[in-house]
Amino acid sequence: MLKLYLGALSLFSRKVEIALGEKNIPYEREFVAFTQEKGYEPRHPAVLAANPKRQVPVLVDGDLALYDSTVIFEYLEELYPGPPLYPASPQDRARCRLLELDADEILFAPVRNLLFRTEPPHADPAIHAGRIAAGLAAEESLKERFAGLDRRVAGSIFFCGTHLTVADIGLFMTILFTQRLKGPALDPYPGLAAWYRRLLGRPAFAKAAAEIAAADRELSPALGG
Repeated sequence: MLKLYLGALSLFSRKVEIALGEKNIPYEREFVAFTQEKGYEPRHPAVLAANPKRQVPVLVDGDLALYDSTVIFEYLEELYPGPPLYPASPQDRARCRLLELDADEILFAPVRNLLFRTEPPHADPAIHAGRIAAGLAAEESLKERFAGLDRRVAGSIFFCGTHLTVADIGLFMTILFTQRLKGPALDPYPGLAAWYRRLLGRPAFAKAAAEIAAADRELSPALGG
């Protein structure tokens, strides 16, 4: 059986969990240590052995250990082709991969400037003020990105054709993080908001969102529940 090493508040771990759930793949999971004060220290030995980046997720299949959510997506697709999480044509698969990359590296970039909201105010008022300013700038950037995504998904059920793909999973998780970190609301973007609600209605997505909310209640009291 596959084994997934993951973090309770790891966006990229939850991406993999959603893919496993959507494909109905049985797996075992083991959560690594995490606190807001120390992060992922002490690092799990299985993660250190498998991933030179020292990060979750790590997926183990026999003597094969994989890291990076995108690499894991591609492995799962080849191992369990159905239901597919990529479009059929090479061109559409490429567009799908670009959207997933966008979610992970471009859309997520301003979200990093909201992560301070999971922590108590910094003891240095100047540093705290700088974080607040960076967070407000991040929100403006996210509003622009939400508007573009809203236009792109308008009139569609999913971002890449007629069925769910890894692009939807990646975008959902990044947008979920904007919402848990008190970023811009989705209400002004009706197409994007409807897409987000539809995915929240799917069991694998709902489970990830509920478990993140539960972990935040324990690990991120600064978010206020």
